[in-house]
Amino acid sequence: MPDLVCENLAWDSEFFGLRIARLLPRRLTVEIVEEAETWCRAGKIDCLYFLADSDDPHTVRIAEDRRFRFLDVRVTLARPIAPHGGADSAVSPEMVRAFRGEDMPALRRLARASHRDSRFYADPMFPDSACDALYETWIEKSCAGYADAVFVAEVDSAPAGYATVHRDKDSRGRVGLIAVDPGAQKKGLGKALAAAMFDWCRRESLQSIGVVTQGRNIPAQRLYARCGFLPESFQFWYHRWFAHPCGTDLP
Repeated sequence: MPDLVCENLAWDSEFFGLRIARLLPRRLTVEIVEEAETWCRAGKIDCLYFLADSDDPHTVRIAEDRRFRFLDVRVTLARPIAPHGGADSAVSPEMVRAFRGEDMPALRRLARASHRDSRFYADPMFPDSACDALYETWIEKSCAGYADAVFVAEVDSAPAGYATVHRDKDSRGRVGLIAVDPGAQKKGLGKALAAAMFDWCRRESLQSIGVVTQGRNIPAQRLYARCGFLPESFQFWYHRWFAHPCGTDLP
């Protein structure tokens, strides 16, 4: 058992106005859960996140028995970055370009409406308005330097999509957020945004790029499959609530 079974999540706690923590092990025993429950009650934790390995039925049974609420399948995919771009590096500058400051209002609006498949929206304890604000803040921070690059797709000279990418360790890139306005879909913007990220990874001498999406987000999975991504792992997201957001203790 690790020395520390849980950790506080300062950013999430401040944003939602709750005490939020994360359970660190990916596999459960009764002893781990009991230690986590004691730690959470001592720290007056409201919500505990748990990301479980999907290949351990014992963990799933314990999580269900101890009132962890299943919310999402976390799908991780990846693809290599070829040293020479080929067809997937041909990005039209009329379709995709780097973020500019004047894009921010449009990106905020798009972020508030584009990530409804996430586990936060699936948890009824988080109001939709707070989840909308979460993704609005996420794209703001990404454009302010949290992401290493932000690309914007245009239709008729107006922002209609975005993609953020990060440089991770081990020569790997990582997709942060990607979204296309519903009115601009089926125009190839998603694939063009992906190609822009591939080109960026190539210029940065990165060897591969990964992305995380939701099991329920079939359109995203289809886009990633068309762009050459293959599955790497499947995990389960759970939330365990110890208190209702209004302050009422749960059993």
